[in-house]
Amino acid sequence: MMLRHAVRTLLAGALVAFAVQASGPAAAEGTFDPPPGAQFSQPKLERIDAFFNGIIAEGKIPGAVVYIEQRGKPVYHKHFGVRDVATKAPMTDDTIFRLASLTKPFTAVAVMMLVDDGKLKLDDPVAKYIPAFADTKVGVEKKRDDGEKYLDFETLKRPIKISDLLLHTSGITYGFYGDNLVRKAIAAAKIYDGDPSNAEFAERIAKVPLQEQPGTLWDYGNSYEVLGRVIEVAAGKSFYEYQKEKLFDPLGMKDTRYYLPEDGQKARMAQPMPNDADFRVGRPSRPDIVKKWESGGGGLTSTPSDVIRFVRMLLHKGELDGKRYLSEAAFKAMTTDHIGPSSGIARDHFYFPGDGFGYGYGLAVRTDPGNAKPPPPGSLGELKWDGASGCYFVVDPKQEMFFVLMEQTPSQRQPVQRELKKLVYEALAN
Repeated sequence: MMLRHAVRTLLAGALVAFAVQASGPAAAEGTFDPPPGAQFSQPKLERIDAFFNGIIAEGKIPGAVVYIEQRGKPVYHKHFGVRDVATKAPMTDDTIFRLASLTKPFTAVAVMMLVDDGKLKLDDPVAKYIPAFADTKVGVEKKRDDGEKYLDFETLKRPIKISDLLLHTSGITYGFYGDNLVRKAIAAAKIYDGDPSNAEFAERIAKVPLQEQPGTLWDYGNSYEVLGRVIEVAAGKSFYEYQKEKLFDPLGMKDTRYYLPEDGQKARMAQPMPNDADFRVGRPSRPDIVKKWESGGGGLTSTPSDVIRFVRMLLHKGELDGKRYLSEAAFKAMTTDHIGPSSGIARDHFYFPGDGFGYGYGLAVRTDPGNAKPPPPGSLGELKWDGASGCYFVVDPKQEMFFVLMEQTPSQRQPVQRELKKLVYEALAN
């Protein structure tokens, strides 16, 4: 869900994990882009059981929920381990998980719904909704004659657009990792301190320097936090109220929210292993403490049941149970790579979509096999995202299939995701 590490080393490790996914032994021969109509082998799906039972027995994760659906029917639905090693309460479909950056696709859908309703335009300048962004500057690192580094400030060559926020091309970065002067300036601004509202948090972001000019680089950052405030201004209500009214309630997502005010909700929270409890997202991850700020980049909590409903809607191109949530045009825009070679947009060193993937709005989009030999498993057109807490989904339109993984494990999330994806595609009989 959301942010990565407070230091460069873990982010570098995350990049390595993507590379391992692309090139290591987890990528099985013959699993890339399987032919349409492939069917799941139930005996091969049972290998998923062995994998999760093994890592739980080793004490690496407390538990997990895995769900796979193809052509409208569940083909695999298992609960492993416990939601909390302290209480030993079992994993269930109503266990509540911190989504971290898996929040971002939900925010992107809310934006595209407002675009459909004519209340937002992708080319609108962000300053139209948050005037403070009219004065935002780009921080440029320079050196004095004595070699000392300092920040110079450039005016924007063009305004930040709503589409820039969706694509992480706004120039807005995170300040809790890296050692350049812009990131240090963001960290020094203490933007997460206190109890800001969405409006106040957006104002804080507008006052810190951008890492680069808008539209030039995919750079993971607080763009989706700013989108939460844009949605409030465009919709005329709070971010959560809009999502609840237009998306969560109609989809039947009764347990998706930013905070857990009730004791019963708190008791259903999944907890990571005690020695793996630091989500390393630059701020405390405590949905049990109710605050004003609703983080569009990483604040949602949800259950397997709710996330499955949302991902099923994505597989059906923005429609579910006879109700359309996104127009065909909006869904196509959301699931199209906008940062490919012809876009002129460079990719940051920490490019989290990974090898072989472009980026739409809130979703990685599989555009090619990638550079690894053999390529990692999957299909062209695949959609995916995950979060620092370990929650993860993959949508494969070609196979009319999706799978959802719900877990809380900052340190093990990528090895688990990588192995699960390998096992899923190995179970597709060619």
